[in-house]
Formats: sequence, structure tokens, C-alpha cells
Amino acid sequence: MNCKAYGLILFVVHLFCMTENVAGVNFINIQIIKSDTLKLTLYELVLQAKANSIAAKQALTIKETNYWKWRTYKSNYHPQLALTGILPGYNRTYAQVLQPNGTVAFQPIHNDNSSLKLDFSQSIAVTGGTIYGTTELQRFNDFDRSNVLYNAIPYGLGYTQPLMQFNSLKWDKKIEPLKYNESQQGYIESQEKIAVSVTDYFFDLLLSQVNLHLAEMNLSNTGKILKIANTKFELGKIATNEILQLQLEEVNAKKAVGAAKRDMEIASLNLRSYSGIEGDERIVVIMPEAVHDIDISIDRVLTEAVENRSDAIAFVRRIAEARRDVAKAKGENGLVATLKANLGFSNAATHLWDVYRSPKTQQSIELQLSIPVLDWGRSKSRTKTAEANQQLVSYEVEQDKQIFKQQIVTQVTLFNMMKEQMVLTAQADRIASEKYKIANERYILGNLSITDLSIAFEASDRAKRDYITALRDFWGAYYQLRYLSLYDFEKNQKISYK
Repeated sequence: MNCKAYGLILFVVHLFCMTENVAGVNFINIQIIKSDTLKLTLYELVLQAKANSIAAKQALTIKETNYWKWRTYKSNYHPQLALTGILPGYNRTYAQVLQPNGTVAFQPIHNDNSSLKLDFSQSIAVTGGTIYGTTELQRFNDFDRSNVLYNAIPYGLGYTQPLMQFNSLKWDKKIEPLKYNESQQGYIESQEKIAVSVTDYFFDLLLSQVNLHLAEMNLSNTGKILKIANTKFELGKIATNEILQLQLEEVNAKKAVGAAKRDMEIASLNLRSYSGIEGDERIVVIMPEAVHDIDISIDRVLTEAVENRSDAIAFVRRIAEARRDVAKAKGENGLVATLKANLGFSNAATHLWDVYRSPKTQQSIELQLSIPVLDWGRSKSRTKTAEANQQLVSYEVEQDKQIFKQQIVTQVTLFNMMKEQMVLTAQADRIASEKYKIANERYILGNLSITDLSIAFEASDRAKRDYITALRDFWGAYYQLRYLSLYDFEKNQKISYK
């Protein structure tokens, strides 16, 4: 063996030792450690987005708005107490007064007409009527004549009852609780929708990080292989074309590093913007593992979805609203009557306390009627329109139920397929990595062409990216199932946000 051949062997062995670990690196365990680096798992990022993202704040605002709408509805069934008055009611002017002979005289007016009134009312949901009570005091002071008069209603009670009319309170009692429960579940759905969205941003950044690592690793390996090739070229072992091919590979690897850095910055900015992460630390996401011990069945997801989803509540609400509209259309047709009755006491005097001594009784009762004599079929048309719409809503709800069920069946099937796909892509990644390592060793020893090495290199990179894609599909399908069912399959409990 001559000196040059011996030197070449030592050089190859040295470079092989340097590149052995690089070629066989398991990219899953890559960790970038810097003092200014923020490392996040998928779970941590989901929690961050649910707490600080703009979407989370919007969802919370909608939840609060719906809560106060609910409080407004509840107040309609509670007693109402209102104080009104005119204090003072001072007036100084001239008023036109018609005289007995038909002429007009302008009389000076200088008085204070003040009043204070306390009203009580209570709606009755069963009948749609209203009970009310009142007490009132009025003071009239005529300054020109130095005359003071008092008028008072010590107390009065009344009742108003619509007859054969639409009872909105009765229907609100059926529909408004459904709306409120729907909004509560809708808030949970919005939180889980955030998890679905932020998962996409997480894997965008993860894939860009992996691409950057692969590009840097490939650049390093290409540079080292190029050194070996140059030595072989000097010894006449390879042709110029192979050197040029490796030089081209090195240039392309440098370009890939630059493109990967750009993509990672964009992905990091998008993730930071959506999830509401402040600060200027570098964000590094940690690759999650697939959870293989989660067993999700279609029947289980359907059961939880029917119990938890706002869509399931909306199906009932939409049917109830359609029935309400029919009742309203019928209630506004034909005879419309309102019965009003009140009983109380009133009095007038020149001194304040005299108005409360021996007050006079007052009663009133009236029945207001409205009967359409000729409406050219308008009432009947309104009723028929409402009934047709009720039927249409019934068909739409049935169709939406089928879509709702099919969506869940499809997603569960997809999730279970992703679990199997994860196993296969992980195996493919290990095999491709091993093949690339062997191909790299064979090229160094001169038993493989540069073309075959490039093929092995591309297959290894493709297998790693396929694994990331499969992992992305797995977690995307998992969080989509949480969104569709509002159920935590890892903790085996319903999802709630108090």
C-alpha cells in the first residue's frame, strides 16, 4: 500500500467518525437551548391561546353579552318598581283661554304643578296579564292667587289581561333558556375551535424548524462529503462531473437553509400573533408524541355531542321558535281583546294630610276590542306562511342532524386512520434514516454513486416531513373531535370553562 492510499484511508476514517452521528441524528430529539428562547409544548400553546388570543377575548365578550341578555330576560318575570315625578313643575306664561262668548283672552299663568308617582307591576307568564299598583301625590300652587291644592291616589290596584292574544312571556320561558344554554356551550366550542386553529400554527412552526434543521444538517454533510470527493478527485478516483454535482448540492443546501430560516420567522410571527404571545423571545415548539392508548368510538362521540354541543340545543330551539311564530300569527288574527280593571282611592284637599283622610273610592273596567271586518285574506296568509315555515324548519333540522352525525362519523374514522398512519410513517422514517446512514457510509468508502446518495438523502428528508405531516393530521383530528363532542378523551370528562 502506498503512502497516498494509506493517507486517504486515514482521512476517510476520520471524516466518517465526524459524520456518523450527524447522518444518524434522530431529529425528533432536537432541542435548541438559548437563554432568550421560549420553548412550548402543544398543550402549553393551546392553553396560552385560549387565555390570551384575540379570538379568546372575543369569545369571552360574546359570552358576557349573552349572560346579560339572559339577565334581561329573567327580569321580565320579576316585580318592577319605578318612581317618576315632576319636581318642580314651575310655569310662568300667558295661555290662550276661550271665553263663553266665543272670544279669546290671554290669561297670565304663574304656578308650580309638581307630582310624584310610585308604580309597581308584576307580569304573569301563565296568562300573559299584568298586575300593577300605584300611589301618587300632586301639589298645585297658584302663585297669583296664593292658592295651594293637593291631589292624591293613596293606593290603587289594577289588572290588564289580553284575551285570545299571543303570549310572548309563555313562549320566552320555553325559548330563552335554550338560547342561554346554547350560548354557554357555544363559548366552550369557541375555546375548542381556538385549539384547532392554534394546532395548525404550532405545526407550521414545527415543520419550519425541522426543515431548518434538515437543511443545516444537509449543508454540513454535503460540505464534508465534498472534502472527501476532492481528495478522491486528486487521486483520480472520481470524475469532474461528480465534483460539480456535489458543489451544486452544496449551493442548493445553502439556499435551502436561507429559505427555511425565512419560513421559520414567518411561522413564528403568525403563531405569536394568533396566540397572543408577547415579548421578543425566540419561540421553539417541542414535538408532541401521538397518543396511541386513546380509544374513541363513533357511538361515544355521538352521545357526548348530542349532550354537549350547542348545535343539538339549537335543533330544539329552532323547532320551538317555528312553533312560536305559528302561535303568534294565529294570536294576531281575528278578535283581539284586552280587559283592564282597577280599584283604588283618590282625594283632593287644600292641606297635605287631608288628602289621606276619608279618600273616595275609584273603580274602572274596560274591554278593548279589535275585530277585522275585511282584510282580504291577510290573517289567513300570515298563518299559512308561519305554518309552511314551521314545516320547512322541521325539514332543515332533520337534514342538519344528518350532517351533524355524518361529520362526527367521518372525523372519528379519520382519527382512527391517523393513529394507524402514525405507526407506519414512524417506521418509514426510521427505515429511511437508516438507509441514508448506510448510503453515506458506502459513498465514503467508494461503493455508491453520488446519484444514489442523493436519492437516499431525499427519501430520508421526505420521510421525516411525512412523519410531521402525519403527526399534524393526528393532533388536528384529535382537537377536532374535542370540538365536535366537547369531551376530553384523555381525562374522560366533559369539557367546561367556569
